[in-house]
Amino acid sequence: MPQGDKSSYTDKQKRQAAHIEDGYEKKGVGVKAAEARAWATVNKLSGGGKKSGSGRNTN
Repeated sequence: MPQGDKSSYTDKQKRQAAHIEDGYEKKGVGVKAAEARAWATVNKLSGGGKKSGSGRNTN
């Protein structure tokens, strides 16, 4: 998967990132920086892209 590819994220994660990005933009953060911060936040909260349910490592 190339860097920046968001296809492995769920719809919920994509919505969260968009909402977070809007918040940063309202605070005066640039568009690219807001997007980067939003995805970093989503990754921190969820651990990255889609995960399988049963037996996945929760660390």
